[in-house]
Amino acid sequence: MKIREVISVLEAFAAPQLQEVYDNCGLLTGDASWVCRGVLCTLDVTEAVLKEALDNNCNMVVAHHPIIFKGLKKLTGKTYVERIVIAAIKADIAIYAIHTNLDNIIHGVNGRIAQKLNLQHITTLQPKKEILRKLITYAPTDKANEVVEALFRAGAGYIGNYSECSFTSEGVGTFKAEAGANPYIGDMGKRHYEPETKIEVVYPFYQEAHILNALIASHPYEEVAYDLFSMENSYSNIGTGIIGELKEAIAAEDLLKTLKSTFNCGIIRHTKLSGKPVKKIAVCGGAGSFLISTALQQQADFYITSDIKYHEFFDADEKMILADIGHYESEQFTIDLLYDLLLQKFTTFAVLKTKVSTNPVHYF
Repeated sequence: MKIREVISVLEAFAAPQLQEVYDNCGLLTGDASWVCRGVLCTLDVTEAVLKEALDNNCNMVVAHHPIIFKGLKKLTGKTYVERIVIAAIKADIAIYAIHTNLDNIIHGVNGRIAQKLNLQHITTLQPKKEILRKLITYAPTDKANEVVEALFRAGAGYIGNYSECSFTSEGVGTFKAEAGANPYIGDMGKRHYEPETKIEVVYPFYQEAHILNALIASHPYEEVAYDLFSMENSYSNIGTGIIGELKEAIAAEDLLKTLKSTFNCGIIRHTKLSGKPVKKIAVCGGAGSFLISTALQQQADFYITSDIKYHEFFDADEKMILADIGHYESEQFTIDLLYDLLLQKFTTFAVLKTKVSTNPVHYF
């Protein structure tokens, strides 16, 4: 098996086009054409993690955080980043990062946090806009269903929790085959009138090449007419953070206890407890203070994230409990997420979870 096959599974789950503009996801060291001997899943790449990969004969490390985040101008080994990159290159270890693109899908980092808390009715806390595009095409009426089915198989037609969504309408198309054409129907040099079905479907922009390939392959016409439109609609499955509900309202103190035990928190920093039960819970793994106002707008009772600054705690305005459980603590189950994803696809292949705690923060 080649490293590109592992990458293909990862990118089918969390498209690299969904990463934030500041991010650096993807293959950071190594060659996708290498034979893959084994994969080690981790949150961070450290020198200890690289040694663990070598000891276990894994020549691919899949990490949430990119070890190369900003540009490297030198490789002299003076910093831990330089040392890791040098060591990976020397040992022929491929490092792949799947960061904010994994944050931005509903079943990614935050979906795993919601799962650990048994949240129900989850939706994206802040859905992203301009993710969706619309395809409009026209097919002979007797072939329209084949085209629609091909578009669905390629990933078109998803709206929220609904699949195979489309709209069709009937009409008549005209065309005249000129010199050099090989028409599917009609006579050369004569205008042809054909009963046609107009087909409309939506799809995420990052699937466009696949969708168009499916359209061309399934369509009987030599020249396929289609229109593409960008849409401003938000896409509920793509965005930052998650909001959901506990099955039953509980005391805030009980939720804090659950967080401390489930996420093995050394400490939890939080705002004043109101004494009111909490049920509607918002979460964002990693640094999520930028979503405090959004969680308030969504009327969350409790917002769980990390890396909150002193003055940002005031932003809860005593209308919501804000809890900082730690960056590593909030994202640690991403390792399980990556492991489960790859193990499901490669059942007879060496997929391992790191045994190294890469948390740089300790508590006294």
